[in-house]
Amino acid sequence: MATTLVRPRTVVPLASRTHKAPALRHLGPNWYASVMGTAIIANAGATLPYQVPGQRVACQIVWVLSAVALAVLLAARAGHWLHHRDQARAHLLDPAVAPFYGCLSMALLAVGGGTLIVGKDLIGTGAAVAVDAVLFTAGTATGLVMAVVVPYLMVVRHRVVASQATPVWLLPLVAPMVSAAVGPLLVPHLPAGQPREALLLACYAMFGVSLLATLLMLPLIFGRLILSGPLPLALTPALFLVLGPLGQSTTAVNQLADVAPGAVDASYAHALGAFAVVYGVPVMGFALLWLALAAAMLVRAARGGMGFAMTWWALTFPVGTCVTGAAGLARHTGLDAFAWLAAALFLGLVTAWLAAAAHTLRGLFSGRLLPRTA
Repeated sequence: MATTLVRPRTVVPLASRTHKAPALRHLGPNWYASVMGTAIIANAGATLPYQVPGQRVACQIVWVLSAVALAVLLAARAGHWLHHRDQARAHLLDPAVAPFYGCLSMALLAVGGGTLIVGKDLIGTGAAVAVDAVLFTAGTATGLVMAVVVPYLMVVRHRVVASQATPVWLLPLVAPMVSAAVGPLLVPHLPAGQPREALLLACYAMFGVSLLATLLMLPLIFGRLILSGPLPLALTPALFLVLGPLGQSTTAVNQLADVAPGAVDASYAHALGAFAVVYGVPVMGFALLWLALAAAMLVRAARGGMGFAMTWWALTFPVGTCVTGAAGLARHTGLDAFAWLAAALFLGLVTAWLAAAAHTLRGLFSGRLLPRTA
């Protein structure tokens, strides 16, 4: 009788396996923050109360850059999930990384909104509406899913304690607010009647979802700062993330008030216009208070030797939402003070973007940000 020898299968330890596209292994969802921070430059710059020659063209260029960055990053993240599925799953189960999955939604929404704000100058209004409709739908769906999935994972899978609370926890909760802020751009392009009213009220519903969820989370974040002291140096820029729901909600109520007259009865439209000011002014006041606190903590961290990290992108998009919020208040109140505030914040936004972008490019070319190791 012939004897068949079966060669035992050699099991290669996971740590020693070689991966395809090794540079993509460490490409986390936090990279979408760079797309958000770039897109908000175009969106905020195009809506500033004060415009200078060439500003619109510059915003168009930045929007194109953000759209290209989004396309490249979507492809790269697809490669990450394809070739490094174990790492992608590990990110979802990591309480420090999972909240960044909210950035995908906001990147889609920011670029989509920019398509209707400045991109229409390049591709035409019809194409811009179509592109924004796709990105808005995808971004909103993703944002609502992550607003449930990430908190669910934090409750049932992540093991966190109060001292680990950081503003990063706000990211999946802010995404629906971004939908509420950019959704009004599509309202005038819908048929009059129920389609417009439905989208308008859906945006207000998402405004409520994000606002109330943020109000639940903020006490944990501030309590952690008071009881446990400053954040680690590299994480200090994340304090600016608190500005996101503040500035974005102010932007949302003003954007919604702009399109309300064509979507709901005049009495409701008038009330929503008043609500934009009654809500927006106090929230903007608190945003400026938090901005001062976060800036002071940032200076402290810089003096302590804070180096570059991808958290620097937290200095861009949240500040940009305050720019658009202040610009909206300038439209509805007519106060020059809000117009000047928007301009001053925009200068700070551009400065932060230049710093974050320069260090990111340097880190990419040097291989420090995306090392080719497992």
